Amino acid sequence: MATAIGAVSSEAAKWYAIDWQAIQRNVRRLQVRIAQATKVGRWGKVRALQRLLTHSYSGKVLAVRRVTENNGKKTTGVNQEIWDTPEKKTQAVHAFQRRGYQPQPLRRVYILKSDKKKMRPLGIPIHERSKPLHLHSSVAMGPAKAPDKISQMAQTEIL
Repeated sequence: MATAIGAVSSEAAKWYAIDWQAIQRNVRRLQVRIAQATKVGRWGKVRALQRLLTHSYSGKVLAVRRVTENNGKKTTGVNQEIWDTPEKKTQAVHAFQRRGYQPQPLRRVYILKSDKKKMRPLGIPIHERSKPLHLHSSVAMGPAKAPDKISQMAQTEIL
């Protein structure tokens, strides 16, 4: 295995300098506020808090971390890109835009079912833009308002 020689880049230093406990605390606080507003039925407040969460630095950084530091971190998206270095992760955080989000198609891959005879489709999303950010705001709404499959996936992400 080759080792890197020289100083750490500023992008990598920024990624390693992030206070993850504070980031998670900020995101969790917003998620709790979204859940409370949902419970009371203040839908305008829910939308405002979801927007705040998806546009906040804490939400963006945590979304990139959840996508890049899990069991599927080596899976490429449609664009064949993997965010495996701190530089790429930091660039991904800065690449999230407030406007102009266009959802990209899923890459359709067929995998074997458990009986090892039939194939089933599997959709693999790409990492680009603000797609992972929507996970944070739907998690806080809880299973009462989110579709079953999404709420199950979101709850497993939190736990």
